[in-house]
Amino acid sequence: MLERRLANRIQSKKATLDALRPLSSSLLQRLNEQLALEWTYNSNAIEGNTLTLRETQYILETGLTIGGKSLREHLEVTNHRTALSYVQSLVEKREGLTPFHVRQIHHLVLEKIDDENAGQYRKVSVRIAGTDYRPPEAWEIPALMEDWQQWLQNNLEKLSPIEIAARTHHKLVAIHPFIDGNGRTARLVMNLLLMQNDYPPAVIMAINRRQYYSVLAQADRGKFAPLVNFVGRAVERSLNLYLEAGKAQTEALAPEDEWIPLRDAAIGTPYSQAYLSLLARKGRLEAQKRGRNWVTTRRAVEDYRLSVEGNNEKGK
Repeated sequence: MLERRLANRIQSKKATLDALRPLSSSLLQRLNEQLALEWTYNSNAIEGNTLTLRETQYILETGLTIGGKSLREHLEVTNHRTALSYVQSLVEKREGLTPFHVRQIHHLVLEKIDDENAGQYRKVSVRIAGTDYRPPEAWEIPALMEDWQQWLQNNLEKLSPIEIAARTHHKLVAIHPFIDGNGRTARLVMNLLLMQNDYPPAVIMAINRRQYYSVLAQADRGKFAPLVNFVGRAVERSLNLYLEAGKAQTEALAPEDEWIPLRDAAIGTPYSQAYLSLLARKGRLEAQKRGRNWVTTRRAVEDYRLSVEGNNEKGK
């Protein structure tokens, strides 16, 4: 289900990262702290938290509040850090994921924010703003969560780690078992599954919120490939972070390996900037977002061109 070029890149990068392991404890701590910060900031921002990345970092490092921000927003940061630590403990124990663990994660996400509902399945019907999808009735949730666990167990060996993580995340969001905090909980569960398979966590960027909701809506209609590839691109971004930090840089990058804007990468190629942007969004071109702009390398564009020519030759 992963786009072929994206799947090949992830497989290659994962193998390279595995060969570099074990990473030094200091390097691993720094990478984990960086991803934990990005994960906490973006997961909360998707749900409407107005704290900036710097403010989130300040709270995580000092525990102090930010003037002019609500106590709830502060708690969303500290709670997410606590929930992330619990997820990490489950990764280390290699425990199988159950509805009990999901409820524990949710309890930590909403602790002191809504203690009455923290870790408790909702007891009322809900509507999801901005979508026609209607979650199941409250009385159906316990049985649906048991079905969710059974589906997960039945497919762990059948689907790739990225597909199982993405689809488990979607199934949880679709059940919408809690009155609040479903998105944050589902993303923590998704990354728990990825980390149990020795992948770095995938950070869903707040800047990609609209696309994120779009691929979830497509999954509601039975089209899972867009969501799986969306998560796959986030996994690739995290792999890039680990590899860039883990490889000793003894010399400057070759010009063809430097990250450049798509408009520059398109020069001298058969492709326009708009077409490269489309390829990047679909995972067919190795690229990453920096701020609101995509960047890629000349080598990546050439690799894509050669892959297209190779496919054309096979079709002759």
